[in-house]
Amino acid sequence: MEPTTQLFKALSEPVRLRIIAMLLDGERCVCELMAGLDMPQSTVSRHLAYLKNSGWVTGERRGVWSYYRLREPTTDLHRGLLELLAAHLPRDPAAAGLDVAAMTAAGKANRC
Repeated sequence: MEPTTQLFKALSEPVRLRIIAMLLDGERCVCELMAGLDMPQSTVSRHLAYLKNSGWVTGERRGVWSYYRLREPTTDLHRGLLELLAAHLPRDPAAAGLDVAAMTAAGKANRC
């Protein structure tokens, strides 16, 4: 039951839902996530660590930057939750407020 509990607990924080919404479009650098959320690196990294430990995301380091993407679901429940989030997060108020323009600019400016 612990992995199931961790999956649900990770979704209880609006910032983590916003990160998942951002990652629905594919892999993102931490600098893009920071720009889109308008939050400092330490806060974003803390939430990413929680999502990673709970099985939602996976990441890798490339040079000085870390890149994250949604983890491939390992259970039917995880797959179902991810499908539900993909269908509803883009129009959910919890995902609102993402600064997509800033996120895109950060990626294009090669800050990462």
